[in-house]
Amino acid sequence: MSTGTENYFSPAILFALGLAAGAILALVTPLSAGVPAVAGIVLAAGIAVTWRGPDRYRRFALLTAVFAAGLVAGQMRTEARIDGAEAIPAIDTRDNAVPLTGWLGAIERSGSGRQRLVIRVPAIDERPAYSVRVLGDPGDLRPGDPVSVEAVLSPPRPAAMPGGYDFAFHAFFARIAATGYAVAPAQPAPDLAADGVQRWIAQLRWRMAERIARQVPGRSGALAAALLTGDRSRLDPADVDALRSAGLGHMLAISGMHMGLFAGGVFFAVRMMAAGLGGWSRRHDPAVPAALAALIAAALYLAVSGGAIPTQRAFIMTVSALGAVLARRRVLSFHTLAIAMTAVLLLTPEAVVTPGFQMSFAAVAALIAAAQVWQAKRPPPAPLDPGRGLRQFFGGLGMTSLVAGVATSGFAAFHFHRIAAWGLIGNLIVMPVFTLLVMPAGVLALFLMPLGLDAVPLAVMGWGLDLVLTLAHMVADWPGAERAIPSAPGWVLALYGCGFAIACAARGLWRAPGIGVMLVAMAIWATGPRPDLFVTRDGVVLAQGEDAAGWAISDRRRSRFPVRVFLEAEGERERPDRLVLACDDTGCAGRTPGGTVFTLLEELDSLAEDCRLAGLIVTRLSIPEHRIRTCAARVIDGGVLARQGGALIREAASGELVIRHVLPRDTRLPWHARRTTGPEHVRWN
Repeated sequence: MSTGTENYFSPAILFALGLAAGAILALVTPLSAGVPAVAGIVLAAGIAVTWRGPDRYRRFALLTAVFAAGLVAGQMRTEARIDGAEAIPAIDTRDNAVPLTGWLGAIERSGSGRQRLVIRVPAIDERPAYSVRVLGDPGDLRPGDPVSVEAVLSPPRPAAMPGGYDFAFHAFFARIAATGYAVAPAQPAPDLAADGVQRWIAQLRWRMAERIARQVPGRSGALAAALLTGDRSRLDPADVDALRSAGLGHMLAISGMHMGLFAGGVFFAVRMMAAGLGGWSRRHDPAVPAALAALIAAALYLAVSGGAIPTQRAFIMTVSALGAVLARRRVLSFHTLAIAMTAVLLLTPEAVVTPGFQMSFAAVAALIAAAQVWQAKRPPPAPLDPGRGLRQFFGGLGMTSLVAGVATSGFAAFHFHRIAAWGLIGNLIVMPVFTLLVMPAGVLALFLMPLGLDAVPLAVMGWGLDLVLTLAHMVADWPGAERAIPSAPGWVLALYGCGFAIACAARGLWRAPGIGVMLVAMAIWATGPRPDLFVTRDGVVLAQGEDAAGWAISDRRRSRFPVRVFLEAEGERERPDRLVLACDDTGCAGRTPGGTVFTLLEELDSLAEDCRLAGLIVTRLSIPEHRIRTCAARVIDGGVLARQGGALIREAASGELVIRHVLPRDTRLPWHARRTTGPEHVRWN
């Protein structure tokens, strides 16, 4: 371990991590950070420049400056979505079907297997462009085509439960004005003289996916289209579940392997051709035109693949590596990762709270850290030994799968509430086929597709994917292949992420504190208190039975989606039993495992009695505020549920009820307090 403080951490990765921390704080707090953050940047940057003392103080000042820069980036991104030319109201048609006209941006598959249409409504006059997502039948239309559909629209909804996936947050930054459902199949609309480039890219992606699906029929063709173009609309949900249960869900994300093979293939092909030009190659470096060609190819692939966060990260790292070739400089791995993280955060600060960002950067950071350790400890090269080379290849593949799997498992468990128990074995079995056969054949098919010569490589890719799916289903069928993990508060993930960042970015023994912080976060996660009741936005109650044997529900007909979300967050896969309650004409009553009486009130006539006998009252009725203030019980009425959403309820050791709603009483976050407009905004003409 180096004794110099300057060698404990990479300055570039510190810069990126500070930026990320500032962006997170700006996004989760409603307070304006503009003026104090700018002042902090100026002050801290001035100290960093003028300080003549130990470097550790200079670095602390620099970290403070970039943290403030992250605050500014997050705040500016949010403010741009609230005011000015980018402001988009939420659309509410009041349960009435209205005509929606635009162009078809994408066809997706919802969690229930139904088709979901993403319709882009172009900008007109002073109204900005926005998107709408509706469940519906696209008919004969394809992405890029003008479309008109009759749909019932409502504003994007907040999380179904406290701490759950907040679609309203993501819709706010993705410029999604409404969601809903179509009452009839989509119809062609008059042609649009707008969004020409975006429509062309959407059409190109769809045509490529269709061609791949025709050349490789069946489930393998759907998977091939997803791997090469990012179009997942044809995937069989059973195959997606099998890949995830086998620990192979990362294959579906177009990331470093895809981008590296594609850009690297172009680089080496052009370099070989340039090197063959004898006189020219002696006067010039063949790597320069090769790097330029690879940059163009990577940019085209980024556009065709849809540009998800992992793909953006892979693209920026590819650009950094090729830029180092052009500048004749050594490629520094952590510096390249930091450049990619910084670029993504400056352009889209909201990505920092998404699983794609966290898992993608976590996997790469862990692999870079592991590579640094291995390079420092690897033995000197030995004489040529084919057997040893083969062992090193499969050993390296296994270690890569282990490191990446462990690095992403904590973030995956937090977001998706499950862990693939056999993930390492699944990767060891499948990844050689995927790495050596599937992706090289797929990349070759992309090269040859413009020439119409892609049939053979696509056939090879399809054969490899048949084997991949067979092996994935085999691993997924093993006992205990997928284990449910209960959810954790967001601050626990933040603590875990801090420890992970220290463990990867530090050097030598300085990694130990990071690992310790990760273990503390995992211990808090495993031993933290669990809720006793969950109340949905519609007033449906899930409660632990008196023997705490499982969850039971008051109404199986309503609130099916939030109920499913809650049970997944609790690591429960079984269908809940019917809640055993004592009922009369005015409502029902039950008890928590701790003995607190709760009532489901149906008639206000019994409110006074319930206030006297119960500790908690849940009702869909709206109760006057003065009656709630005089009630001895805690009250969750229809007004509270409409304003603040569902609630998690926990009985503390003292017997007091701890209630946590989806939204605070005073909602100041702009994605939840978004201005709402009527159907006049849904037509492009």
